Amino acid sequence: MVAVAGRVVVVTGGRRGLGAALVDEVLARGARKVYSTARSAYADDRPGVVGAELEVRSAASVTALAEIATDAEIVFNNAGVLLPAPLLTGDFEDVTVTFDVNVFGPLRMARAFAPILAANGGGALVDMHSVLSWLAGSGAYGASKAAAWSLTNSLRIELARQNTQVVGVHAGFIDTDMVSDLELPKADPADVAARIVDGLESGVAEVLADDVTVAAKAALSGPVENLTFSTAR
Repeated sequence: MVAVAGRVVVVTGGRRGLGAALVDEVLARGARKVYSTARSAYADDRPGVVGAELEVRSAASVTALAEIATDAEIVFNNAGVLLPAPLLTGDFEDVTVTFDVNVFGPLRMARAFAPILAANGGGALVDMHSVLSWLAGSGAYGASKAAAWSLTNSLRIELARQNTQVVGVHAGFIDTDMVSDLELPKADPADVAARIVDGLESGVAEVLADDVTVAAKAALSGPVENLTFSTAR
């Protein structure tokens, strides 16, 4: 388990939505410094917050962030993208971007920051997944989140040797700009952020942030035909 108080934290996609809620939450719990990233440079005037530019699709951009954040102890891989990309009929470029951001982006971050976390005592890596990691029917987004779930589970094994805690986070729909057009029940980002940090500090390997996600995880032992997007409604 890794306590946030006194730690240096990186939050990708920290400018808005769940990322902004995570920045607020770790600050409230006493984080010493927070690197909060966005795709374009921005300033956050709060003491201890460092606004940083990051494009997770770019290895050079990830490396540049790692060269700045050499004191990082906890990394939240929150940056993600949701594009309307059915697997068979969607624009293939949208499918490619979805996987590049949601799967290879966190992997780039893990590869860049693993040595930093090791040098700073192990720390933690927290990856944002989705209830749709387990439910079919949401095209490239769901497929990318399923891949990200598998990625995190393998990274947990590889990073155990350096004493890095790896946490996978699954949540249903959160009230952010990403899903503002969907007429579905949505969780408060602040509530989800609090549950994520609670899980991190209690040492769990996986955070199930809401009842919808708990039900979907339980359904994994049943027929695969039942694991559809409609289950989340």
